[in-house]
Amino acid sequence: MIKRVMRVFALTEQGAKDIVKSTLWTVVCNISLMLPIGVIMATVWQLLDSSALGESPMAKFWLYTGASVLILAVLFVLHYFQYAALYNATFVESANRRISLAETLRRLPLSFFGERDLSDLTATMISDCAHLDMMFSHHIPVLAAACISTTLIAIMLFAINLYMALAILWVVPVAVLMTAGSRKMQDKYGSRNVMKKRVVTDSIQECLETIRNLKSDNMEEAYLDEFDAKTKDAEDSCIQSELVAGSFISAAQAFLKVGLATTVLVGIAQVAAGKLDFLFFLGFLFAAVRIYDPIALTLQNIAATFNAKLYINRMRAIQEEPVQSGAEDFEPGNFDIVFDHVDFSYHGEDEIVLKDVSFTAKQGEVTAFVGPSGGGKSTATKLAARFWDAGAGKITLGGVDVATVDPEALLKHYAIVFQDVTLFRDTIMENIRLGRRDASDEEVLAAADAARCGEFVRGLPDGYQTMIGENGATLSGGERQRISIARALLKNAPIVLLDEATASLDVENESAVQAALSRLLQGKTVLIIAHRMRTVAGADKIIVLEDGQIAEQGRPDALIKNGRSFRHMVELQQQSAAWALE
Repeated sequence: MIKRVMRVFALTEQGAKDIVKSTLWTVVCNISLMLPIGVIMATVWQLLDSSALGESPMAKFWLYTGASVLILAVLFVLHYFQYAALYNATFVESANRRISLAETLRRLPLSFFGERDLSDLTATMISDCAHLDMMFSHHIPVLAAACISTTLIAIMLFAINLYMALAILWVVPVAVLMTAGSRKMQDKYGSRNVMKKRVVTDSIQECLETIRNLKSDNMEEAYLDEFDAKTKDAEDSCIQSELVAGSFISAAQAFLKVGLATTVLVGIAQVAAGKLDFLFFLGFLFAAVRIYDPIALTLQNIAATFNAKLYINRMRAIQEEPVQSGAEDFEPGNFDIVFDHVDFSYHGEDEIVLKDVSFTAKQGEVTAFVGPSGGGKSTATKLAARFWDAGAGKITLGGVDVATVDPEALLKHYAIVFQDVTLFRDTIMENIRLGRRDASDEEVLAAADAARCGEFVRGLPDGYQTMIGENGATLSGGERQRISIARALLKNAPIVLLDEATASLDVENESAVQAALSRLLQGKTVLIIAHRMRTVAGADKIIVLEDGQIAEQGRPDALIKNGRSFRHMVELQQQSAAWALE
């Protein structure tokens, strides 16, 4: 049963055990709520029992007061344990669920994120998990417990009087079928409601990310009009979803009240025929009133569970994505990177990015990728670090296929500087320390000085302890790039990947940082991407990528002398420089 609960509700094993435990406690609590009815019936029986009229009124008072206090104490204890089992366990599982999702996302290839909307993933981590918190703390255990406890109470009622039990309970299966029969319609409108909300979320994130472009192009009013239309569409979808679910639930709940009428009619007929004692008739009336309330709540929970499946399916879709795995203990004998007939495509065979790419980047040498934009340069470097897995062919590091190595174990040997720098809302000191978490302040400052960070840090109010905002919003592009280079210098890994590492720097700072990088690159395997030919002039090997294929490769001087593509690029840049001087 535990395995089935895990599969149906996308829970951990402990979470499945906790939900079963909380359901059982809720069953006990539901049944315990029949105890006050027993006290009331006993009181009425005493009042109607002529043989008890001579007993002391005070004795009766203390008897029933004591019984009531005892029942309240029992109810308190039972509900305390139910609360602990239901809510505490639910929110422990909630934390585990988020951690599990984060762990899955951490191990997925970057191709997954390229195919998914990031705002949608964020909503799954936050909004969907919050909905499931509500499901598992208020709806699903209560629904399961209500079904079990109602069944047990129904058995008791049938054991006492068949006709009265039928009079009370015949409306229950009809009401449940009315609610459950609307599942397809609720799923249809519920799914549409979720998607419409996602559109609004996407639009908000898009606005925040492109606010400068919207302002500079005077597009604020047009964008807000479009956003208003999307919001109105989501609002209408939400109303439709709630209306569909609410109509069926309200109709089913109203139908339950018919059971009270049949209970009264059948009860009167049974009493009149002498087949039912009046006291038991009252007991059945109390039972009917008591039993319909949890059933009415059950109908709401059934509809809520339908919605829960939408969120569970979205979460399960992430958890079932194939993660990148491999050997966690990896110490290569050397750091030569070899591409052996590698093919790669992002979205299928019709969009091939790399085709039959073969080369060797040797340890101690600088291998530079050049070529037109979209030629596959950045893709090749990211494949070398196993951000994606090759579609065909093999990539090896030190003779070991990188596809057999755990990405985290592999990336310990890489220092990477991307063209698009990512910084965190933290101090400059801690952003640089990400390169090596155990680095001392002195080591961080040394790396920062080598990357020429000190020049702009000295002008900041708190120096290296200055908070730089989200993604370094308070810094210029060149300053952000220097922090990224400082990270790589601090990590001092045997393999260095540089993607336009100095593109955001002015000429003076570029020369200084190039000098720092030259010290970093000594004796290491280096893959560098650059569009400025002077940046790669000192490379040991040039690889020209055009349309995902290697057009030519070799030493710079040899390609300038005998090549075509590389020589043509050098000549074009020389002409551009000459025109700029004129």
